[in-house]
Amino acid sequence: MRRRISGTTATTAVLGLLMPLAGCGGSGDDAGDSGTLHLVAAEYGDSPATSSKPYWEKMAADFNEANPGIKLDVKLLPWADIDREVSRMVKAGKAPDVALMGSYSDFAAQGELYPADELLSVTAEANFLQPLADAGSVGNTLYGLPFVASSRLLFYNEALFAKAGIKDPPKTWSDLKADAKALKDKGVKYPYALPLGPEEAHAEALIWELSNGGGYADSSGNYSLASEQNIDTWDWVKKEMVAPGFTGPTPPSQLNRADAFAAFLRGEVGMVNGYPSLAHEARAKGIGVQTTSMPVSDNLGTGVPPPTVGVADWMMAFKQNGKRAEIGKFLEFIYQDKNLSDFAGRYHLLPSTVTASRTPAGGGLDKNDTQFLNALRGAQLYPVNDPSWLTVSDTIKRNIGRAVEPTGSPKGVLEDIAGQAAQAARKH
Repeated sequence: MRRRISGTTATTAVLGLLMPLAGCGGSGDDAGDSGTLHLVAAEYGDSPATSSKPYWEKMAADFNEANPGIKLDVKLLPWADIDREVSRMVKAGKAPDVALMGSYSDFAAQGELYPADELLSVTAEANFLQPLADAGSVGNTLYGLPFVASSRLLFYNEALFAKAGIKDPPKTWSDLKADAKALKDKGVKYPYALPLGPEEAHAEALIWELSNGGGYADSSGNYSLASEQNIDTWDWVKKEMVAPGFTGPTPPSQLNRADAFAAFLRGEVGMVNGYPSLAHEARAKGIGVQTTSMPVSDNLGTGVPPPTVGVADWMMAFKQNGKRAEIGKFLEFIYQDKNLSDFAGRYHLLPSTVTASRTPAGGGLDKNDTQFLNALRGAQLYPVNDPSWLTVSDTIKRNIGRAVEPTGSPKGVLEDIAGQAAQAARKH
């Protein structure tokens, strides 16, 4: 699953992606080598200049120096390939010792992973931010160790708001619609960018559904994809935002998140849901930007804002090679505040631990990132601890945009998605 929490998509064109780091000659499939700890990690950069390679080279050298008997080998893979490749390695009996990627629950369900309490000290395990620890747990057992995370807030372009005479950010859906109309009347290309294309539609969909008291799962943790609240949400979005043209010239089902962000950075978007790196990129281009919580439906009122959407990527430790002690040493090392904060800061993400969030390298989070950290503390994450989530999220991404097409039926589309989700859940 290419569920990115940083801003860009890695491709195989990045130099060195498929090369092991730290001077080890293996391909990553020789994971049983004595004295070598193999990590397969997703590449977070989108060019040689932004590659994760320098970070992992330094971590490998520092870890090797601190642990002379253990050599750390790191293999970087594109987000588009890592799930499939790690699954292949595990199935072939050549699992890495550790992986950093977007999903862990399939491996946990297969009994392939060490639980955190066999790897980390009690203090280290208790240091993860609570919403992330909850999402990384199956039952009460932590298998997915959150590494970096992010949350979503509504961005708005200050200059375009001023041009449209909008003085305050929207608090309700009615406000949002009125502001979008005012922006459209002033010629703004995308008053509200609604990316429901296949790249990451499941993020935008969850943001909207939570703002009407819905979401992907009910209080018992069961999928509730075609709930009455969700149907009402997409009925409203279709009739009140898409039909009047407040979401711009590109049909939402064809607008990917990367394209929506690029348009925002060109000054063509009034409002869009985004994460910390977008704010940094916008300010670097001289665009005045502010963030606010997602407006709530008029049925809910503004008293208690809904949860924001949080996302995380996960470290997981494989049992296959029996290197529990060595893996534990590596995890205690990589989760040191400075090491974790260095990686998070490199990609304008949030560190996953309480202590790194308070005192990251460089003297603390900036004002922009602090807003997202505060939102993350009360965020709702995808149901990543359900082994069927990979299939379900892909179904949402490929189909939810149809709900707002001119001939689309929100109820019909959601019921179709729910049916496919139920089928996926039965397989697991």
